Amino acid sequence: MILNGLDLMVNQGEIHTLLGTNGAGKSTLAFLIMGREGYQPQSGAMLFEDKSLLELPMYERARRGITMAWQEPARFEGLSVSDYLTLSGGKVKAEKCLKQVGLEPKAYLKRSVDKTLSGGERKRIELAAVLAMQPKLAILDEPAAGIDLLSLDEITDVIQAMKKAGSAVLLITHREDMAGLADTASQLCGGHIVCHDQPEKVIANYKARRCERCDGKTCHYE
Repeated sequence: MILNGLDLMVNQGEIHTLLGTNGAGKSTLAFLIMGREGYQPQSGAMLFEDKSLLELPMYERARRGITMAWQEPARFEGLSVSDYLTLSGGKVKAEKCLKQVGLEPKAYLKRSVDKTLSGGERKRIELAAVLAMQPKLAILDEPAAGIDLLSLDEITDVIQAMKKAGSAVLLITHREDMAGLADTASQLCGGHIVCHDQPEKVIANYKARRCERCDGKTCHYE
């Protein structure tokens, strides 16, 4: 999906839900912010703490405090989960972060971040790493981040822990219940924001005009 005329602001310490159906451009926006290879805007501005991100590579954006949980978490043969959470720049105890994503620390701290872990386990561990980092901005693309593996109560705990630590959270999802966790919400359709309001109002608009796959036409906001 090509983003066009998109205007979005996420404030410091804010939980901001980006709601949209498949094909609306949600993951494209996440990759654009993070600076993934092949995702570069042709025009417009992208600012973080009043400084442009456009010319910065992904690693420099990470240094500035932006992080994202990826669809395919990394594997590090021979590296323990405990060391992985520390290498991620963790400021919070690994045990606490593992518990917050539903993993028992005693069962995982000494395990290697490799193919012996299931995909679901690795996603939870990467989410724990995001918690440990306490980034300035955490981008959580629901299925990619493994958020969909958690119960709504667990999701709430994780998101609130990030907010309490001072992180802004951009939660990208197609689920109305997750949108309700936010301080504010925006709806993405056809590559641009069609609705920005209090979560309950955005959810109502989304539910009233929801399509199985984004057609870029029906989700206007009145």
